Amino acid sequence: MEDERSLSLLKLMVNEGLFPSPEEDEKRKIVVEKLKTIVVAWAKKVAWQRCLPKQQIAATSATILTYGSYGLGVHDPESDIDALCVGPFFATIAEDFFIVLHNILKSRPEISEIHCVKDSKVPLMRFTFDGISVDLPYAQLKVLNVPENVDIHNLSLLTNIDETSWKSLSGVRANQRILLLVPNLKNFQSMLRCLKLWAKRRGVYGNLNGFLGGVHLAVLAAFVCQNQPNASVIALISNFFSTYAMWPWPTPVMLQDGMLSNVEDVIETRFYMPIRLPCSPYEYCHSNVTKSTFTKIRAEFLRGHSMNRDLLKLKLDFDAGRIFEPFPYSTNYTRFVKIYLSAPDQDELGDWVGWVKSHFRCLLLKVTGSCALLHFESSFLGSYNARFYLLQLEAVQGFCDPNPMEYADMDVSEPNVVFYWGLNRSRSNFVYIEPVQEDFSRSIYCGYYGIRGKMELSIVQSSELPKNARFDSGNGKKMKACWKMLDYNQRRAPAYSQHLPSYFVGYVESNGDTECPSTGV
Repeated sequence: MEDERSLSLLKLMVNEGLFPSPEEDEKRKIVVEKLKTIVVAWAKKVAWQRCLPKQQIAATSATILTYGSYGLGVHDPESDIDALCVGPFFATIAEDFFIVLHNILKSRPEISEIHCVKDSKVPLMRFTFDGISVDLPYAQLKVLNVPENVDIHNLSLLTNIDETSWKSLSGVRANQRILLLVPNLKNFQSMLRCLKLWAKRRGVYGNLNGFLGGVHLAVLAAFVCQNQPNASVIALISNFFSTYAMWPWPTPVMLQDGMLSNVEDVIETRFYMPIRLPCSPYEYCHSNVTKSTFTKIRAEFLRGHSMNRDLLKLKLDFDAGRIFEPFPYSTNYTRFVKIYLSAPDQDELGDWVGWVKSHFRCLLLKVTGSCALLHFESSFLGSYNARFYLLQLEAVQGFCDPNPMEYADMDVSEPNVVFYWGLNRSRSNFVYIEPVQEDFSRSIYCGYYGIRGKMELSIVQSSELPKNARFDSGNGKKMKACWKMLDYNQRRAPAYSQHLPSYFVGYVESNGDTECPSTGV
């Protein structure tokens, strides 16, 4: 019966359009192979430009390593390809990667929309290759030849590499370790596809908003697979919810990977949900989780646990699709913080939205902190103290659910993106949004070098939500891949943003306090 239910669940995933067709998969493989050929030729060209001996030019090489959802084998038809370029010791990122390789890629007819993202903690190039989006960071090893099967877990190869290369390699190393450590790869992949759909439907997916990212879910899922090596997919999902609904956070989640770590040090850190990367005993998944988002994630774990108990009991009338019902924002919350972002044109809007989203954790702390200031007169606090309390009071009281979905106000002509964040029901008199906007405006306008867009905060009632924002109505059975940002303007092309790097996979264990990040990484 469990096997039948697992098959039924996989059919649901197929119906949701989460599996690429064989033709789409083959197209991605061809893109990766072409990229490998390109970077090998690039390495030899750079070696020639550096006047290396002929034998070294002949021997040198570079390669491409995939990671992310594609590397884990859980990508969908619209997923991009996360591909790391690994080059030899003489190929620098500033000159050879961002100039020489950039020009080579730009000259190819099958490549378009190429952009260099140099100001993030993981610098990369973004482009479209035969219609498929590619994110390409760079890592430089201290070797002449980087073979296609390079062992990036070999510590001798990682000696004395720069910090940027280390961060770029972390994503690939974590992916490869996860694939090696799970006892049943096929079940792990099926489970992870289901969990990503669940997280996106329930509004707990998105690291920038303080929720779970892809690497978080991958490690959490792998941990359950290790503890239940012979379980079916449906049983693994049930065990996932039961495990993390009862997990004693902030005890870190660590895969059985043979590495030792000082757990006591981790518990004392600022992170609500520490999840260790399986490639280093001292690296943990980068996390923006706050008190509010932690509360919601736990609530969704508990909901999933409650619903999945029926799966183990094999109740014939149980509909597994209920697990993936969209979160009912407009019925769960009566008031919302409306975040309105606009810019003169679509390209500028993309950069502006990316920059503001990279500061969302600060805004979340400000909004929830301001809930606790409702009973103070604004004149009671000086401007300095007001900003201090706005940033610090979430730990005392206040709640905000930062819905990751993007919408557009179709009643205005300027290109725009709108977010609606649910507010604590118990704070019915919440009107103290002006100081939050003033303070947050200072944060986002400082350090932004593009054309400044508009940012407006306001409070709206659930009855004032536009129809396209009430996506939680109905039974949700016909909704497909609803974690994709809503097509809020059919006329607009996908906006590129240099301020949203593809990933930042980890942080080094630390007991320091958190500063509001200036980027999303």
